[in-house]
Amino acid sequence: MPFSPFLSLKPWLRAVAASGVLALALLHPVAAQEGSGAAPQWLYQSLAGATLAGEGQMRFFGLRIYDARLWVTPGFEASRFGAHPLALELTYHRAFTGAAIAQRSVEEMQRQASVPPTQAQRWQQRLTEVVPDVQPGDRLTGLYQPGQGMRLWRGNQELAAIDDAELARLFFGIWLSPQTSEPALRSALLARSQAATAP
Repeated sequence: MPFSPFLSLKPWLRAVAASGVLALALLHPVAAQEGSGAAPQWLYQSLAGATLAGEGQMRFFGLRIYDARLWVTPGFEASRFGAHPLALELTYHRAFTGAAIAQRSVEEMQRQASVPPTQAQRWQQRLTEVVPDVQPGDRLTGLYQPGQGMRLWRGNQELAAIDDAELARLFFGIWLSPQTSEPALRSALLARSQAATAP
């Protein structure tokens, strides 16, 4: 396995960080640097009229975890994010397994809605199948398609599609729902949106 600074952390800190990759309540967003890179090449073809709504950075005990950027289309309303196509990009600074990301994702999705245990298990299995392990520098981008599902890219390579509209809505709600465990990151991602002040 390639060396990662993440692996040099004490075991207890690695365990907490890995299990909390999406545990936004434990992480503290800060503004990402302006001009941190162009949008993925495929994005403008898949998301007509896309503009950058906002960006932020997640940290854990001072360590950078990932940079996040949100791309939306004209007419986007934050209070109705589930009705709009959008793309969320995460550029990782630490290594995580896809299984850990999938598990934490489902836990965060359950903050927004009551999900039966069997459904949660199916969703976690599906996410485990499509979310890859990540290393520092890896960029994952999810494209949300209302009423249809979501598609996932690593860099410019499409990895998979999930044809489950409810799973997709709750997944993107990890960052965009009013029930998110980290409202400050939500605000950062919506900072340039006209609807940034919507609940």
